[in-house]
Amino acid sequence: MNLKRWSAWACLALVLVAEACLFRATRERDLAEGDSRRAQVQWQQAQTELEELKNSNAGLQAAEISRLRKQNEILTNKLAALQLSFTEALADFSQVTQQLANARLAIGLQGNHLAELQTNLVELQSQKQRIAVAGVAVLNQSTCLNNLRLIDGAKQQWALEKNKGSADRPSVRELLPYLKDNVFPICPAGGIYFINAIEDLPTCSVRGHNLPP
Repeated sequence: MNLKRWSAWACLALVLVAEACLFRATRERDLAEGDSRRAQVQWQQAQTELEELKNSNAGLQAAEISRLRKQNEILTNKLAALQLSFTEALADFSQVTQQLANARLAIGLQGNHLAELQTNLVELQSQKQRIAVAGVAVLNQSTCLNNLRLIDGAKQQWALEKNKGSADRPSVRELLPYLKDNVFPICPAGGIYFINAIEDLPTCSVRGHNLPP
């Protein structure tokens, strides 16, 4: 049971970690897309300003063009970095998605394994119960047969001492002095003993609890 509980908690923790990584990757991807769009807008604005300055004062135009070229270069580098970050975020997102799929597959396999273990446990318990019942039946039969032998021995001793014939039948009270502690045996399976005549073996009402002839 501890193994089942540990496996279930481990799978749950794996799914939670995978979900968290997926959420983080998605957020980073969205941030990278936003930064990329803003950089593109800034770059387009810089291009527009550059075109406007081409038609303005020539003296100021050269300095402004130089500044805008530097700004354009910075923004271009920033845009390239953002695009790289966006690509990496997409790769992380794909990896996390794959990890989540693997985690879900592992949970499914674990569930099948636990179900199989449960089935095997039920089968083992059933076998154990059947073996226990069979063991009790064998023990009861052995005890009953020993009781029948004691009854037959007491009956034969009674016949010898009382000079009885083969057709005579003693009572339970007459056999008590020849039994241990003056106690008549009882079948452990709830059967009824029949003393029978001297020439016949004693019998039990339970099937299978009879001495061989």
